[in-house]
Amino acid sequence: MSRHLRWLACVLMGASAAILAAGRPSAAQPAPAITVAAAADLQAALPEVASRFQRDTGAIVKLSFGSSGNLFSQIQNGAPFDVFLSADMDYPRQLVASGHAEANSLYEYASGRVVLWTRNDSGIDLRNGLAVLNDSRVRRIAIANPAHAPYGRAAVAALRHEKLYEAVQGKLVLGENVSQAAQFVESGNADAGIIALSLALGPALRARGTYVPIPTAAHAPIRQAGVVISASRNKPTALQFIAYLKRPEIMQMLERFGLHPPQAAGR
Repeated sequence: MSRHLRWLACVLMGASAAILAAGRPSAAQPAPAITVAAAADLQAALPEVASRFQRDTGAIVKLSFGSSGNLFSQIQNGAPFDVFLSADMDYPRQLVASGHAEANSLYEYASGRVVLWTRNDSGIDLRNGLAVLNDSRVRRIAIANPAHAPYGRAAVAALRHEKLYEAVQGKLVLGENVSQAAQFVESGNADAGIIALSLALGPALRARGTYVPIPTAAHAPIRQAGVVISASRNKPTALQFIAYLKRPEIMQMLERFGLHPPQAAGR
């Protein structure tokens, strides 16, 4: 091969290598990540939803659980959350009104239920519903703190509806959130509790206790809503997560934990 042909072959090989290098994907960018501040009643259901979202989108979801009221205050004070899933509609609406959340992201994702729950070994017969709380064997009753937990407010409303609140008020033990109230009963620090159906159906409590539903007429509807936080550093992924909750298969997943789809008028 002549010197000229060898030179031309080297040039062509170099050009081909440059083209291949240009078409090769660059080092992978870090996966997008969001932090979801979630009401404590979602503690059993939401990890599965987050896991599926991560699988389907590649985005990382970090979960932070607490009472809706406390999470609301943290967001107002600049906590670095991207999405807020409240156990009511009021807190997200207040965040929208104050500019802390995106109005177009507000979504009512579920309707919750409260139940009366006790351990299998407690000896307490729940067949008479809330009336059993007057029984002398029931010394402590766990509920979420109604000052900042929507499920606690529903518990108080149900007791008032049944004209039991004054009689059992001295027995009440307040959890920081509804999950802690459930832990009080599970651990034996309370004899019974008014907790979220979603927790009663979760793996931690399902095999350890029994429950009876509290009639929905005994309290205001527990309408649960989510919203994207205005200060989110990853709004596209946060909005994608809210949209993900609207998928039929995700709504069915939540329904397995007693978090029923909202009425059409409330969506």
